[in-house]
This record gives sequence, structure tokens and C-alpha cells, in this order.
Amino acid sequence: MKSYSPLRKRSKKSLLELKPFLDEINAEVEKADYIPHDPVQFMHVFEEKRDAEIAGFFAATMAWGRRDIVIAKADDLFNRMDYKPFDFIMNYTQSDFKKFANFKHRTIKPVDVHGMILALQNIFANFKDFEGFWAMCYRKGIENNRHFLAVFHEEFFRRSSDLAERTKKHISNPEKGSTCKRLYMFLRWAIRKNSPVDPGIWSFLNASELLVPFDVHVARQARKYGLISRRTNDWKTVVQLTETLKLMNPDDPAVYDYALFGIGALGYELPRKFILNRV
Repeated sequence: MKSYSPLRKRSKKSLLELKPFLDEINAEVEKADYIPHDPVQFMHVFEEKRDAEIAGFFAATMAWGRRDIVIAKADDLFNRMDYKPFDFIMNYTQSDFKKFANFKHRTIKPVDVHGMILALQNIFANFKDFEGFWAMCYRKGIENNRHFLAVFHEEFFRRSSDLAERTKKHISNPEKGSTCKRLYMFLRWAIRKNSPVDPGIWSFLNASELLVPFDVHVARQARKYGLISRRTNDWKTVVQLTETLKLMNPDDPAVYDYALFGIGALGYELPRKFILNRV
């Protein structure tokens, strides 16, 4: 069995020395010209809030793999909805299922889109908008001492009148140990204000409560620079990383998603002196 040496973790003093360098990369990456190359673009397409939040939710749910492929598949999906997602969902019937014939992205199939549309149809029939539903899940999570994403998973699928069990795997649940990367990416888009990239159309949650969207790029750089000490990519590791980033920016820890993604995928670099672990 392969053994691993313990990962070193950066001290608070050292984090504050690293902070200006991460902030500089954030400023370089988080610009409007990032939008056309990222699935967040679909939230910018629509002026009407309900269209934008539906588009963001589906685009984030599909954000799995290369960004250009995700963008192409999301565009295909919204074309099948005539680029009117709210109207399409509210008028959706079984006969419309044929519009998703041959649609596929990774393991997402027409039956999964169908089940999620029916859940959204029920939600919009009972809530003013999608944010209202999320706010209910947030309150219920507090009342029941559960994370609101676990409540969201439960409540969302409970509202679908025709759901394949397989569809549930496409939305993560922190109670299963998942990093919930795609959900927190969607929430980053929807919650963060005053960003040239993130639309910030929701207010039910504070930016200070966001966890970092955690993918392989972020994980590798977080370990390399001593932001986490855990080797497993799971919910506990995401929490640990976010707590570390809060020491640098308690009001907006998720902003460092831009810097970590930029270092991992876009070719940005930090001075070698900040490397703590070889990963």
C-alpha cells in the first residue's frame, strides 16, 4: 500500500503574506472577458430573474468536464426550450418530452431533464421564484439542524411528479460527503454582488456563507500551497479550505475560486517560495 507523508498547512501569518498574490490573480481572472468562456454566461443572457436562475441552475448542473463542451451542451438544451426556460417549464407536458430526444451530456439523459423540469414546474407554481424555494430550504435547514443543501436535495426531488431514481445523483448532497461543487458554483453566480462575472441576483444567503466550488484544479493548488491538510476530496475538505480562505477574506471567501482556478487551469503562477507540498 502506498504511504503518503502528511501535508503541511500554512500558518495564519503566512496566509496573510500569500493574500496579496492571490488577490492580484483574482483581479486578473475575475473580469468580464471571463464570461464568454464559462457557463456563467447563461445567467447573463436573460433579463428576467426566473429565466436567469433556471438557466444558471441547469448550466451549473451540467458543468462537468471541459468548459467549451459544457457551454455547447447547455446551449443545445436551452435551444430545445426555445431560449424561454421559464415559459417552457410552466407549459411543459409529457408531449414535450420528445424535444429532448437524443440529448445527452456525460450521464445526463432526457429522463433526467424531464424529472428536473417537473420539479421546477411544481416549485414555480408554489413559490414566487427559485430563490424563494432556496430560502425556504435554508430556513428549514436551520430549524432542523441540517445543511440547507441537503434539504434542497430532498425538497427538490420530492416535488417531481415523474422522477427516475437515477436523476437524484445529478444533484449533490453534503450528507453523502459530496463536495457539492456544482451547487456552490451556481450559488457563487447567484449570490456574489458587485462582481464583473457573477450576476448576484439572489440575497437569501450572504457571500460570507458560501463554500468554495471544489474541483480537481482547486484541490491540487490548495494542497500545493498549504491551504488544506486533508488528502480526500470530500465535504470536510471543502469546509476546511473555506475556513482557511476566510482568514484572508471573511466576507467573501469564495472569491478565491478565481485565483485557484486561474493557477490550476489558466496558467497563472505564484512565487515558488509559497509551495508547501509536492502533489
